[in-house]
Amino acid sequence: MKFDKKTTALVLTDPQNEFLHESGAGYPLVKEVLEHNHTVENLLALLTACRDKDYLVFISPHYYYPHDDQWRFFTKGEAMMHSMGMFRRESPSGGVADGRGADFCEIFKPFFDSPRTIVASPHKIFGPQTNDLTLQLRKYGISRLILGGMNSNICVESHMRDLVEQGFEVYVAKDATGAPGMDAYHAAEINFDMLSCGSFATADILKML
Repeated sequence: MKFDKKTTALVLTDPQNEFLHESGAGYPLVKEVLEHNHTVENLLALLTACRDKDYLVFISPHYYYPHDDQWRFFTKGEAMMHSMGMFRRESPSGGVADGRGADFCEIFKPFFDSPRTIVASPHKIFGPQTNDLTLQLRKYGISRLILGGMNSNICVESHMRDLVEQGFEVYVAKDATGAPGMDAYHAAEINFDMLSCGSFATADILKML
């Protein structure tokens, strides 16, 4: 199979310091899987290939503003992230301070500062139902997706499920993801294989670009 850059794009969830950099609050939870998968290296390889071959890249980030702390109820995962101050921005109108947990990883920023990268509005729970990712993909005429990012069993899987339901052809770069422990990662792997159009190692995805 070969991907077509006119209709195919790379979609990354939460490529932020919070999980992917050792300074992030969530990094200790995912460190084992990041090292096992070489997640950061694989994300860089995908971004490099997409830049060199002129594929669009879409980012679905996670941000919380102070007013989000006033929600009446939280899931367990949300409660944990709020209690740890994860993905925190001081206001919707303010930027993200360099190096903070909500900031994009520094090594990815050269790829994101490009007219070929579209940063969606923030998703607030785990999936793209709460942001404009689907709208952006359709406006750009994208129908086939390569999905990666954090975390495998939470935001990546939630994005995969909704995008499949929305009629997109979704493929997962399974080792360009990470999770809070190997059990969580393997659980996501099972669902990637079952529910997406294909779950592949990054090396195989690169051959298809």
